[in-house]
Amino acid sequence: MSDRKVSKDIQLWKRQYTDYQPNDFERMYDAWVNQTFENIDPRWKKLFFSNLDNYLFHTHAFIQGTSFQNDARERIITVGRVFDSKIEQISDLDVLSVDRLTYIAQQQISRIRLYSFAQGGLTGTGGLLLFGIDFPLMMGMNLRAVQMIGLSFGHEMNHPYEMMLSLRVFHAATLPKRMQKKAWDELIKEIRNDRHPYVFEGTDELTNESWLEQPLKQVFKSLFIMMFRKKVIQGLPLVSVGVGAVVNYRLTRRVSEFALRFYQYRYLLEQGGGENHVR
Repeated sequence: MSDRKVSKDIQLWKRQYTDYQPNDFERMYDAWVNQTFENIDPRWKKLFFSNLDNYLFHTHAFIQGTSFQNDARERIITVGRVFDSKIEQISDLDVLSVDRLTYIAQQQISRIRLYSFAQGGLTGTGGLLLFGIDFPLMMGMNLRAVQMIGLSFGHEMNHPYEMMLSLRVFHAATLPKRMQKKAWDELIKEIRNDRHPYVFEGTDELTNESWLEQPLKQVFKSLFIMMFRKKVIQGLPLVSVGVGAVVNYRLTRRVSEFALRFYQYRYLLEQGGGENHVR
């Protein structure tokens, strides 16, 4: 029953993407972005997105090498042992039920959402240093959210296949809603691959024109904070602090929910339930 309940939850969650219809503004935005990038020299465009991809790859690798991440891995294993004393490493977690793995993942999600909320609030205070590191911190924090969820479901994120897959999940989760159904379908196609399991067959290119909407939203958030940082209430710029905290929290909630549903689906598929219950 547990697997069927999770499968039903995934189906209900997917409807927000399958039933989504872009509005006129979104269509105009897509047309404007496409026209803008068509006028850019292809060499410069390729270089720009290549550097952006490299930044994400290096950020992923950096997070994996931190003691903070190693401590988090040990915490996940410790929680896993509460349910099964035989668990000694991350890969052993797959013996647990989807409910228990989801519980472990949600513990990590709650912690990262809190960090995201706090970081956004600090950025809202208007300090130049905090403005400068806001975007790198947000990307790193949300990459880490995907990694922690993947670890919670028993997948080692330092494996090349898992690294590429988690980066793909992060990319799909940060796309505009109107583009996420296609990205989801491509992810599911990848994990259903029977020809070369654990060899990532998709493209290693992550970012493109369509992905830039999220960074632009972060820019608009920063502009809004700058406009209202002098609106002080009881000594604090409450409006800008609130905007920074809420925007960052919403992004992390969207990324973590997408990643959780993906790794739940993958678990059900590997256990033989995904094909029967999830479409």
